[in-house]
Parts: sequence; structure tokens; C-alpha cells
Amino acid sequence: MQHRFLYALLAVARFVGASPAFAAEEPTLLGAFRDWHVYAAGSGAERTCFAVSPPKEMTPAGVTRGGVFFMITSWPARNVHNQPSVVPGYPYKEMSMTTVQVGGDKFTFFTKNDGSAGGAWMETPDDEQKLIAAMRRGSAMSVTGTSARGTLTRDNYSLAGISAALEKLTTDCK
Repeated sequence: MQHRFLYALLAVARFVGASPAFAAEEPTLLGAFRDWHVYAAGSGAERTCFAVSPPKEMTPAGVTRGGVFFMITSWPARNVHNQPSVVPGYPYKEMSMTTVQVGGDKFTFFTKNDGSAGGAWMETPDDEQKLIAAMRRGSAMSVTGTSARGTLTRDNYSLAGISAALEKLTTDCK
């Protein structure tokens, strides 16, 4: 499973705005925390770190998709910490939004496509930190989005290990 993460991450590195060092080298695993893994790539001003997890369940079943995961990224040189993003494994429907739900809390992400790759992010750092806090308190998370073909998808993630993964991300990515 670790190689699946690496190949999917390298494939979308250019799209999600990672540093050239991230795209040019294989990320180094910093730690595995139940259902979450923490990686780093690059050094100095080019250092990028991220916590990542694949979904435990994807619906509808049988739909062909690329790498699907939820990622929390830090770029210390850019002063960006704990930025959540969604990689759905497909391009999103134009002008659509994605919803992330943790317990009763719902969060909206804007979507962007680059060719056959889609990604989703939050508008503000304040909203990002509210989601991170909800993730730390929660046990499960769902991500709902619509593909360019009109398929509504729902990916269910485990939050087991997220707090430890975020601590590793903070301590090892300064």
C-alpha cells in the first residue's frame, strides 16, 4: 500500500502546487500512525511535508478512478501549515464544490482541475484549522464530490491516527 501512496502523490505533485523537489524525488516516510502516513520531500526552502490517508470505502463501487486520498500539507518556507486537500482520482464537474463531513460538522472545498486530475481546497486558513480540529475530535470523515461525468462520489475515511500524524507533521516539518 505504501507504494500506491507514493505513485499517486508523485503523479499529482505538480497539480497540488508542491515544490519542484517534491515532484523530482520520492518522498520519505516519516511515520505511520494507524490509518495515516506522514511523508517529507525536499530540503531547506523546498521542504514539503504531508499526512495522507486513502479512503476506507468508496462509493459507487466499481467506478474507475486514479489515486484517491485526503492530504494535509505543510510548506514551512511558505508559512503554510496543515493545509487540507482532497485528491478524488478524477476531474471534478466544472464550478462544483466538494463537501467534507466530520460528525455533524460540514466543510466546503472549492475544486480545480488540471487535465485529468482534480483537487479541492478550502478558502481560508481559519476554515482549515476548524476542519483540523474537527478531525482531531472525530473518528470518521466523508468526502462527497461530483466528477466531470456527473458521478456523485462519497469516500469514507478513518481518522484513527490523525492526531499522532499531525503531531509528527508539526515536529518534523519546521
